[in-house]
Amino acid sequence: MAPPEGLREGGEDDGPRPADDPGQGVVLAFGRMLKLLRVRAGVPRDEFGAQLGYSASSIASFEQGRRIPPPRVIERADRLLDAGGVLEALKEDVGRAQYPAFFRDMARLEAEATQLLAYDTHVVNGLLQTEEYMRALLTMRRPLLDEETIEQRVSARLARQEIFSRWPAPLLSFVLEEPVLRRRLGGREVQQGMLEQLLLIGHKRNVEIQIMPLDREESAGMDGPFTVITKKDGEQFVYMEVQGRSTLVTDKEEATLAAARYGIIRSQALSPRETLGFIEKLLGEL
Repeated sequence: MAPPEGLREGGEDDGPRPADDPGQGVVLAFGRMLKLLRVRAGVPRDEFGAQLGYSASSIASFEQGRRIPPPRVIERADRLLDAGGVLEALKEDVGRAQYPAFFRDMARLEAEATQLLAYDTHVVNGLLQTEEYMRALLTMRRPLLDEETIEQRVSARLARQEIFSRWPAPLLSFVLEEPVLRRRLGGREVQQGMLEQLLLIGHKRNVEIQIMPLDREESAGMDGPFTVITKKDGEQFVYMEVQGRSTLVTDKEEATLAAARYGIIRSQALSPRETLGFIEKLLGEL
């Protein structure tokens, strides 16, 4: 099977390219359409913003393609402007455009996953992060991200967490290295909130969170972080990301081996029950 558009099998995406990024083109087209429909309806920006719960400057950002509206805002705007579904028809394309170019295909696979296995070594997986943790990480990025990009990416990560409320519920497994939880990225309060969220998510019936403790003398995860995604038809993909570059492996044999390697990593880590106790202990030490 050919890899999803935008990522090469066993290769790297070229990263965001403002001049030819098709996602940005969708956002600009959506913004122009939004403005055209608003003007046609005779609704001033400030009034339209008040109806949607946004300032006039935010509406201007949507119309100029500098900011991406959440799905619920697109749905409400379609109704308020009597657009007949024109804006809603672009909702999915606009939604994908909110992710960095190198992550868009992974976001699509993630939304279709029936099973997801994620091993992380440096930071908490994006699906598990609190909003404060997300914002802290994105603020640390070098080169620096502007405020609108940070807010856009926070919004995008929060949207991804809808996976936890999907039905049928996908099976989700996460293994995190112990230092990931001990690092006070963003400060003590951010760390505390992150640990508390892990406890809440870890109690969900379709989620298993495990910690790989520092005292383990063997680990099958020395090649670094990766995620195995399984679709409804059983097809598997392996996603890896480093330094703003991504690799999506579609080879069936490699995906099978990655899933097997993940199984070994899980067996070496603390059990889900032991992990919850470990997190509670860390919280008590703060």
